[in-house]
Amino acid sequence: MIVDPKPGAKPAASIALVDWAAKNYLVVDDFIGIRQLLRESLRNLGAKNIDQASSGGEAIAMLARIRYDVVLCDYNLGEGKNGQQVLEEARVRNLLLPSSVWLMVSAEKSVESVMGAAEHQPDAYLIKPITEGVLLTRLNRVWQKKQVFKQIDQAFAEKDYLRAAKMCDSQILTNKLHEMELLRMKARLMLKSGEPEKARETYERVLQERDYQWAKAGLARIRMANGEYEQARQMFQGVISENRYYIDAYDQLALTYQSMGQNEEACAVLERAAKLSPNSVMRQRSLGQVSLKLGNVGMAEKAFRKCISIGEYSVMKTVDAYFGLARVCGLKHETKEAMQLLVLAQREFSGEQVQLRSKITEGMVYHESGDFQRARKAGDELDELLFGNPERPDTPTCLELATLLFSVGHRDSPVELLCYVIKNNHDNLQLLDDVQTIFDRAHMSDEGLALIRSSRKEASDLMNQGVSLWKTGKLPEAVAWMRSARMSLPNNLRILFNSAQINISHMQQLGHDPALAAEATEVLLHVDKILPGQQRFAQLMEQLAALAPGAGEGTDGDAPG
Repeated sequence: MIVDPKPGAKPAASIALVDWAAKNYLVVDDFIGIRQLLRESLRNLGAKNIDQASSGGEAIAMLARIRYDVVLCDYNLGEGKNGQQVLEEARVRNLLLPSSVWLMVSAEKSVESVMGAAEHQPDAYLIKPITEGVLLTRLNRVWQKKQVFKQIDQAFAEKDYLRAAKMCDSQILTNKLHEMELLRMKARLMLKSGEPEKARETYERVLQERDYQWAKAGLARIRMANGEYEQARQMFQGVISENRYYIDAYDQLALTYQSMGQNEEACAVLERAAKLSPNSVMRQRSLGQVSLKLGNVGMAEKAFRKCISIGEYSVMKTVDAYFGLARVCGLKHETKEAMQLLVLAQREFSGEQVQLRSKITEGMVYHESGDFQRARKAGDELDELLFGNPERPDTPTCLELATLLFSVGHRDSPVELLCYVIKNNHDNLQLLDDVQTIFDRAHMSDEGLALIRSSRKEASDLMNQGVSLWKTGKLPEAVAWMRSARMSLPNNLRILFNSAQINISHMQQLGHDPALAAEATEVLLHVDKILPGQQRFAQLMEQLAALAPGAGEGTDGDAPG
């Protein structure tokens, strides 16, 4: 409950610091008495425009209509979404202004509750009871900080990472109070801008001042991105040994282990993280998937069931948990529940991709439970579907489909699928190892190795021909060639990036062309959808922006690579 400060006590911050009267507020709590107490406390601070919501669903509906300056949200909201899930969805759906203040309020002090809320970065976490003095102090402190980052956050939301990084530098010159946080943001922006060396320099500058764990974790991320997995592993483990509650380090350490092919170690790390902060849908999904890959059926079942449970009211709710649990049921010969899960998945999630994956999982469940006749029937239906549709699903679905088709006796269609995967990921060595493993299980080790080599060469030749045309000054021909290459290999990141780069080079040398600019933008946004956070994305987007009419003369771009 809200309690009045002691008689004669002076608030830690003055109401005059900020004009709280003109701002819009949302108070979210399932108890009307608490909502009224919070409302009265805000009114005592001068607030006038105060809305209330009694549930997470009602809060989301109001956030979708109105952009609030301040949100006070209880963690436990009864049936439906909890405060963590409301904040999570508000972030994902961009329902908050860059300057919005989110105060998470709770009577709970458990590690699980605090860790779960903190992962979604509320601006402050307040434990009940809250005095008006504490509330005002927190509001003033957070609001002032928000003003420092307001324009930076806006540029970040617009994916203009380099402009946002320059804003960090400007703010550092005049705002020493938030220097470390600005440097942290700058390093993050440098990584997103494709400038890992500048990010590394920023992290090292921070570590000269103080031994911040986030800076060490940032350096470890750069190591991992460079393929220096052992060094990254050691650094992430060092961060965890210093702070066992640094949850992101666990997730990154697990990814490092998976990149090294050490799935048992990755599973152990995710299990530890899930015990500390069990209410992350994505972490439970990852734990279930790696456990299933290892054949640890018990842990996979526990993780997938937890994932479905906590995802019920979450924007991060994932169909992967339903398919994963169906696979577990198949391995346990519980076919009836597996089929029920597949029906539920198609009811909860829509789209052709879901239907396709459901049919693949159905075939796998039947095969793993020993019903080979029904497994073959599902495989035949999928083989016919592939024959009649030239489009191919995403890489994980292709791998699952090829595995099923091999297991039920098909050969040509899974080989074609795997060659498609190789060509679209010809420089992803970890993925190529996974493809080779599928060939090995199909008793095609030598043939698979030869197919991987020839498919990689075909993709490289296709890309290199376009680059060669560009280097010899045949820009229109290079643009046309790369356009054709994209049609053949629509998800090959190297080809996509080089196609955009050649379009940009064409405009840098021959003048701005709206059609080429739109094409390059579409290609880059497709890349960002396939695999967000690629280093060249921000650089090429900035070059495109510089070429727009009125933006000034563009500089020569980097060579395709």
